Amino acid sequence: MQQAVLMAVLMTMVYTVSLELRAADFRYVARHPLAVGIGLLAQFALLPLATLGLTLLLDLPPATEAAMMLVAACPGGALSNVVTAFGRGNLALSLSISAVASVLALALTPLNFSLMIAANPATAAWARSIAIDPRDLVLSLLLLLAVPMSAAMITSTRAPQFAARIRKPLARLSAIALGLFIVVAVAAQAKLFVIELGRTLPLVILHNGLGLTLGWIAARAARLAVADRRAVVIEGGMQNSGLALGIIAVQFHSDLAMVAVAGLWGIWHIVSGLTLAIVWRMKDARLAY
Repeated sequence: MQQAVLMAVLMTMVYTVSLELRAADFRYVARHPLAVGIGLLAQFALLPLATLGLTLLLDLPPATEAAMMLVAACPGGALSNVVTAFGRGNLALSLSISAVASVLALALTPLNFSLMIAANPATAAWARSIAIDPRDLVLSLLLLLAVPMSAAMITSTRAPQFAARIRKPLARLSAIALGLFIVVAVAAQAKLFVIELGRTLPLVILHNGLGLTLGWIAARAARLAVADRRAVVIEGGMQNSGLALGIIAVQFHSDLAMVAVAGLWGIWHIVSGLTLAIVWRMKDARLAY
């Protein structure tokens, strides 16, 4: 019963986010394929590859490594659009990358996660020890993403006014419900979670910094304009940790080490993203002055 409720909460979250997808966001791709492509490259190729390399390099608990892989495999969240706009980046580009990433995530999130798990001997052995079947994992992730996203796009197309009315209430409801599940899971092991925080926060800072840096390197190498570069940097370093938390709750029974990674990501990427945005605004003010 608990798993069914968690599944429903997570599917509602994906459905709610997908209600924001707009045709104009996809049309932007045809006009600016390079910038959008660089953003997607940073999100779905560079960060996952770097994450795999980092987990192979560091001697970390397998559950922690698996959580890092899951976060890296998730698409960017809607928060990246807000931070991009605040940092005076190209909002249209950010929205377009987010829209395309949401669709590509149907295939690339389960594919990247399963490939990373299998490529690391420690996580591969861990997955076998807890009886995780890679095929079942891929199918469940597809179910969690494909069904609610398809339903949301149908709703937005056929009943746009209804979609606009339900989006915010559903977003609040699903976020509160997921938060309650996570709080209950953490409260049951509060002392262990506090210990986990000290171990995990430096790792999350490193991992998030890697995503931001790779986005900057890719955008710089492609010689994108400043506003485009800012959008790519934010999209490369702000993953949908809420989706990752939901998957951890449903598929991994709120494993404490995994919750710590995804939960801290959700907090830290806001700090790092807003810090970058403030630095950019200050830079713009100095140049204008």
